[in-house]
Amino acid sequence: MLHEDSSVMEWAGSVIRPEEIEKYLVDGRDFVDDALIEALLAERSEPDPALVRELARGACTGVTLTPEQTAVLLRVRDEGLWEELFDAAAKAKRAIYDNRVVTFAPLYCGDLCVNDCAYCGFRKSNTAMRRKVLTFSQVAKETELLAGRIGHKRLVIVFGEHPATDADYIAEVMQRIYAVRVPGRVGMGAIRRCNVNAAPMSVQDLGKLHRAGIGTFQVFQETYHRPTYAEVHPAGTVKGHMRWRLYALHRAMDAGIDDVAMGALLGLYDWRHELLAMVMHTRDLERQFGIGVHTVSVPRIEPAENTDFSWLRHRVSDRDFKRLVCLLRLAIPSAGLIVTCRETPAMMRDVIPMCTQRDASSRIGIGAYADGEREDAGGQTGERQQFILGDTRSLDEVVRELAGMGYITSFCTAGYRCGRTGKKIMDLLRSGQEGCFCKLNAVLTFQEWLADFASPETVAVGERIVDQELAEVKARVPGDFPEALYHNFLATLERIRRGERDLYF
Repeated sequence: MLHEDSSVMEWAGSVIRPEEIEKYLVDGRDFVDDALIEALLAERSEPDPALVRELARGACTGVTLTPEQTAVLLRVRDEGLWEELFDAAAKAKRAIYDNRVVTFAPLYCGDLCVNDCAYCGFRKSNTAMRRKVLTFSQVAKETELLAGRIGHKRLVIVFGEHPATDADYIAEVMQRIYAVRVPGRVGMGAIRRCNVNAAPMSVQDLGKLHRAGIGTFQVFQETYHRPTYAEVHPAGTVKGHMRWRLYALHRAMDAGIDDVAMGALLGLYDWRHELLAMVMHTRDLERQFGIGVHTVSVPRIEPAENTDFSWLRHRVSDRDFKRLVCLLRLAIPSAGLIVTCRETPAMMRDVIPMCTQRDASSRIGIGAYADGEREDAGGQTGERQQFILGDTRSLDEVVRELAGMGYITSFCTAGYRCGRTGKKIMDLLRSGQEGCFCKLNAVLTFQEWLADFASPETVAVGERIVDQELAEVKARVPGDFPEALYHNFLATLERIRRGERDLYF
């Protein structure tokens, strides 16, 4: 097979560059302090409720907690105090990100892979998979449907690790996606931000993605627990080298990509260990670059075609999943928090008050948008997918539900295009200034999407949210919104309603 020939193996052998790992180590050690994590998790005493409440209130400032402070929250056993933490996490999310929920769609571009991860449907030994890499014309066709029929403005493009989908291919995919323009009911459908979920790369290759216009570079560590990492990622594969992956986001920062994203595959090991390690991860980025992660994702392991999961010993229950989401919001409050369609609609509703992003209308088969394949709860095709989805509802349904819950769906990408990225956007978020821009841009992009793509039922609910947001903005004049900015905003909204598109602050 293409992904097993000698040239592919030669390529795999050239990927890892030790000098691009060692420069980030401190006295030869990495930032995951196993001894500290084990000691913190071994402490079982119920914490002082006053301290718990103080730490939770501090999340509204946007400052990252230490591992020790996070462990205090982990030790809470009192159910009533947990309810207070859930409420505090929702308040922190609203204080920093308001009532916005950003939506996106995944676009899987290739499932060839040189790795053999025990949990992944894309692993090279899985003969049940139908392998495919999208041509550039197929990428454009997928994008036409995502941007022109559904109305997405953001994508995360996903790849296996293979020379057929290397940095040059990914950079060209981004260029093809950004070039697509599709007439809608009123305006033109287009993707305005393209994030990348791909394998760790060298600084040189990451520079190619930076120059091609990448939004956020996303690498999930899978697990930060060394014995488990070695168990599920075979030695001799690229992914078997834990430290190469551990410093993928550091290299991205050095390549000029200042919006980076992390996550752990929940279920491989104790979620409490992963939580503390993720706090250590973002704090090390803050130490070395002055800024932590842009977003954190919380994917739970889901079924995959021809994949045995009988060995799993750490599946995360719904109860613990909600607690993890809560603690991430409190521990890394300035980061966006992404929950995906791996989860059921019920779980999505339960955690969305603490989250900032979710996907919708998602299809994760290679080429699944354009070929019209049904991928609802009864029609997903495992031999084309990395895993099975839990929420297959359309973007229109999701937007309508969010509006009914009081949330405005934001399609804004202005910060990225105005240079408000990296440390700049995090400082603005913590100060509340970026939230003002984002609130105005959320209204503008939501009004645009309602006119171009929404069903009549969603328009009716959505217009009520627009009215709600307008009233709130008006009430904050002249405090948060100067008179001149407010009137400029109203004039810009009217231009959107008359058919102009892609206007932002």
